[in-house]
Amino acid sequence: KEFAIKPLDKKTEVFKFNSSKLRVNKLILQLCIGNHDLFMRRRRVDSLEVQQMKSQAREEKARKQLERHRLCREKQLREDAERARDDLERRLLQLQDEAQLANEALLRSEETADLLAEKAQIAEEEAKLLAQKAAEAEQEMQRLQVTALRTEEEKRLMEQKVLEAEVLALKMAEESERRATEAEQLKQDLQDAREAEKRAKQKLIEITSKSSHTPLKSSTATMPTDIPSFENGNFTFDFKDTDMKRLSMEIEKEKVEYMEKSKHLQEQLNELKTEIEALKLKDRETPLDIIHNENTELGSNKYN
Repeated sequence: KEFAIKPLDKKTEVFKFNSSKLRVNKLILQLCIGNHDLFMRRRRVDSLEVQQMKSQAREEKARKQLERHRLCREKQLREDAERARDDLERRLLQLQDEAQLANEALLRSEETADLLAEKAQIAEEEAKLLAQKAAEAEQEMQRLQVTALRTEEEKRLMEQKVLEAEVLALKMAEESERRATEAEQLKQDLQDAREAEKRAKQKLIEITSKSSHTPLKSSTATMPTDIPSFENGNFTFDFKDTDMKRLSMEIEKEKVEYMEKSKHLQEQLNELKTEIEALKLKDRETPLDIIHNENTELGSNKYN
C-alpha cells in the first residue's frame, strides 16, 4: 500500500513511500491517525471549564512566583541587615579599643610629663646650689689670697690650700654649668611631653565624640561609610611604662649622687675653713700664749 504525507507548506513536495508488511502498514496508519487527532485537538477551542482551570493555574503559578520573589527579597534584605549590624558592632568595638588605647597613652604621657617636670625642678635646684657653693668657694679663695702669712712654711701651706680651693671652685663651676645645661634639656623634654599630652587629649576627644554619635541599627541594609577609622600613622606615643620606670630610677639615682657629692664638698669646705681659722689663730698668738699652750700640753701649771 502506498502512503503519502502532504506537508502544510505547498512548495514542499509530497512524501510518498511503500511498505510490504501489513503490520508496519497498520502502525503507520495509526501514527498518522493519532497525529491528525492531535492536530485537530490543538485547533479546537477549549471549553469554558478548561479555560477557567488554565486561568486559575496561570494565576496560581504567577502568585507562587511572586511569593518566591518576595521571600527571596526578604531573605536578602535580612541577610544584608544582619551583615550591616555585625559590621557596625565590629566597628564600635574597634572604636572602643582605640579610645581605650588613646586614654592609656594619655595617662602615660601625663605621668611622663610629671616625672620630667620633677626631674627638671631637681636639676634646677642642684644647679642653683652648686652655683651658690661655687660662689662661696670663690669668696673663700679671695679671703685666702688676701691673708698675709709670716713664715715660708705657712705661706706654702696657704698656697696649697688656695690651690685646692681654686680646683674645688673650678670643679663646682663646671658641675653647675653641666647641671644648668641638663635643666634646660629637661625643660625642653617637658615641653615636648606636654605637647604630646595635648595631642593625645585632642585625639581622645575626637574618638569620644565620633563613637557617641555612631548609631547601631539592625534594620538598615547598607553600612555607613562615614565612620572614622583611627590609625597609628597620625599620632605616636613614645612614652611607655618602661620609660617611666627608667626615668624614675634615674631621678632617684641622681638624687643620691647629688646628696653624696654635696655632702663630700661641704665636708671639704668645712675642713678647709677649720684649717684656715687655725692658721689665723696661730698667726695672732703671742709668745706668752705659745708658752701657755706648751705647758698645757705637758700638764704643768703655776701650782706645780
